[in-house]
Amino acid sequence: MTLILYSRPGCHLCEELEFKLRPLLERLRARLSEPVELLNRDIDADENWLRLYGERIPVLTRGDEVLLEGRPHDAMIARAIAGLSRG
Repeated sequence: MTLILYSRPGCHLCEELEFKLRPLLERLRARLSEPVELLNRDIDADENWLRLYGERIPVLTRGDEVLLEGRPHDAMIARAIAGLSRG
């Protein structure tokens, strides 16, 4: 499973979300039989990413599905990651 975190350098909300995601993703990896990868994408590196996510970062996606965006609270983050183990 590949998750993408759209962010930009110096974005404290992006750094905060990534910090909160790391332990949740470690627990998810332990429960699943497939690898879980978190990729970081700098939205400034691609005009399409900038257009799609520029005002919404941080944005966490799985495929075309936006799982989290903006400033999600801890319960929202936990629910989004827990939902990945259910399919």
